[in-house]
Amino acid sequence: MSDSAASNRFESVTSYLPSEETRFGYLFWLSRPRFWLYLGGPVIVGATFAAGSVAELFSPIAVMLLAYFTVPANVFLYGVNDAFDANIDEINPKKDEKEVRYRDDIWIIMAVTLSGALGGMFIFLLPSAGTQVLALWVLLAVQYSAPPLRFKTTPFLDSVSNGLYILPGVVAFTAVSGELPPLLAIVAGWFWTMGMHTFSAIPDIEPDREAGVRTTATVLGKRRTYYYCAACWLAAAAAFAQVHVVLGALLLLYPVLVFGIAFSGVDVDDAYWWYPAINTLIGMLMTMGGLWALLFGYGG
Repeated sequence: MSDSAASNRFESVTSYLPSEETRFGYLFWLSRPRFWLYLGGPVIVGATFAAGSVAELFSPIAVMLLAYFTVPANVFLYGVNDAFDANIDEINPKKDEKEVRYRDDIWIIMAVTLSGALGGMFIFLLPSAGTQVLALWVLLAVQYSAPPLRFKTTPFLDSVSNGLYILPGVVAFTAVSGELPPLLAIVAGWFWTMGMHTFSAIPDIEPDREAGVRTTATVLGKRRTYYYCAACWLAAAAAFAQVHVVLGALLLLYPVLVFGIAFSGVDVDDAYWWYPAINTLIGMLMTMGGLWALLFGYGG
């Protein structure tokens, strides 16, 4: 399909979605709908592998966590991010077509704050370990972008702090099973998020350098950032393989892809937008494996 044909199809689809000119439409686009499953997906995977029955998989707490982390949590996470990146985003071309620039509107601020506060209801529903993991998620979600820590402007801490994306899965697993998932599964997921975050920072290298922002990607440069991402994803695959060999094999797709992008003529700015689909595919395959084990008892 030609670029113009793809663009026309995208425009025809987005014409049915809410306009960013309205407050509701702005919040919709602020929440990055392409990335909703980056928080919601781990909830599905975590709940699937924790469940001992279909009833547990569809328990009220699992459904509530999925609903929260799919939309409100994304409004909160990206609302905080955009509020503290408003000046930087003025020169970021990604905000011209794919995303929206922050709007300093009291109603938007209230909506972002409320979205974060909604997560507080789970402290009455989760076991102690789940509450602690949820608190860590809130801390990282705020301090990734906001002062005083603002992890996103500290090379390598920006990468490490993005383990926040796997924490909804840990919360869901704990909510359903009453205990934390295997440590190696958490480590594997954390490495995966580190690679994913740093890869997503490659298109922002020049805007970030112009704005004087230091990140893992701006310090390493494009070529070495590719190697860093590959190392993170190889570590994730190795850790997951200790949980189940099939999970490790699935994660090997990521280093293969990053080397393919690095040594081909593919523009990383375009490749970056493939990953919502790639991540959804991998998450779906993991979930199907968990469902197979749940229904037929062949977990290996």
